Amino acid sequence: MSESLRRCEEARQGNGHEMRRLAWLPIGMGLLGAVTCSAQETPVPEPGAPASHVRLGVERLTLPGGERMGLAGTSYLVDAIADGLSIGPAVYASVSGQRGGFYTLGGELEWRHPILGPFGVELGLYAGGGGGGGAPQGGGLMLRPHAGVSWNVGPGSLGLSLSRVRFPNGRIDSTQLGLVATIDTTFRAVPVDSPSSGAPAGERSGLGFDRVVAVAGAYRTRSGGLLSGGAPLPSTIGTVGIRAERGWGHEAYWGIEANGAANGRVAGYAEYLATLGMNWELIPDRLDVGARVALGTGGGGGLPVGGGLLAKASILTTLRLASDQAVVLEAGFVDAPQGRFRASQGSIAWAWILDGPGRGAPPPPTRMEFAAGIEAVDVARLDGQAHRITADLLKISRFVSPHAYLSGQLQSAVSGGAGGYSAGFFGLGWRQPVFDSAWHASAELMAGAGGGGGVTSGGGLAQAMISAGCQLSPSLLLSLGAGRVQSLRRSFGSNVVDASLTFVYGKTDRAD
Repeated sequence: MSESLRRCEEARQGNGHEMRRLAWLPIGMGLLGAVTCSAQETPVPEPGAPASHVRLGVERLTLPGGERMGLAGTSYLVDAIADGLSIGPAVYASVSGQRGGFYTLGGELEWRHPILGPFGVELGLYAGGGGGGGAPQGGGLMLRPHAGVSWNVGPGSLGLSLSRVRFPNGRIDSTQLGLVATIDTTFRAVPVDSPSSGAPAGERSGLGFDRVVAVAGAYRTRSGGLLSGGAPLPSTIGTVGIRAERGWGHEAYWGIEANGAANGRVAGYAEYLATLGMNWELIPDRLDVGARVALGTGGGGGLPVGGGLLAKASILTTLRLASDQAVVLEAGFVDAPQGRFRASQGSIAWAWILDGPGRGAPPPPTRMEFAAGIEAVDVARLDGQAHRITADLLKISRFVSPHAYLSGQLQSAVSGGAGGYSAGFFGLGWRQPVFDSAWHASAELMAGAGGGGGVTSGGGLAQAMISAGCQLSPSLLLSLGAGRVQSLRRSFGSNVVDASLTFVYGKTDRAD
């Protein structure tokens, strides 16, 4: 029996064990939700502050041929439209089965309404792009309508959902029941032109992270390892990524991280994880030591991660160069418990300390922008031809001066036959008003990684963009952009055009 047939047979025989594994996945996913609330009590609504919630779900899809795949979803939804009607970004990824590396990235719209006592109903629709893991996702567009019932348990709710996951230009079409948990919080956005923070003492506003960490790292794999297709596993896999972290008490912190492969042989590998860590001062205000663990999902690029569940553990040292700058050295291990991928890891990172307790009187709010849009790019495929693909785009930016900003973005294919292609970038931008304050021009220079979907990206990517936009309202901005993306390792390069709608808000820069 061939290796691939043996793995398929083991997967079918293990379906009972798979459901038992899925039963504990909401507990692991709850790490992200629990720390997102930062151990606070049930949020008390504030005047003008919309309600929001983190939605965590798990369900089991049926793929063509009767194959089963565990799918976990995480959404951050804000009542930005009306009370009970929320919208926000969402990620769905494989966590069991044999399709590790299957991701989709997009947006979700949800309506929730109480019906009797603590019980309520919810209706929602997710649309996004992605795929991977060799799944038959076609161009990558995923639609997921759902309906469910929920039981309010104070700081959140538990529930059951009935959903349909469909890829219109692929062969995935599955209807299933799922488990859902939500954690209630409040989105404390403040006007960007406010002279003071406008937020209650001790509370952050917006997505209140304390640190942004840009990471360059490498995995050192075991000798004799093989990729899913049978080729030798590279001994070293370079990665680039970003972490966003928030303090939790005096020594602990939580965060989220995303990393991608910068190695051409495994281009398309990506991982998304929630992390929890501790730091201890060795030399006050100069040198810290710590440890952290992370749990999430990873895959793509042919790495043998099984269903996609990924765990990390590491130790780290932080050297503070200034009050808001630090270098972080890290060493540890990564493990895909459902697959054959295990490696030691090392990284060097630059940390920018943004917010946090005890930094003096609150300054005026920092301008933040969250954008959603589409992008068109001509990409080189493995067949040697260039094909145009369309990708969805999620982007968050933080201004560090009236004109300069840091920005990170994620893209996933939705059409063009490259389902499974995704890319992530981090870099700098400059915004300049033109004509009057309602119009502007921007320029960005970003670096990152991408691949998958049969695209010959080579892993590492650089992208330069210019854009023009207009302010539709104090909180909405429309932008059109053009530029070029270039592979750092191969001759792949292409012109890029995009369009996006941006939500503008202010956030405070400290919490007591």
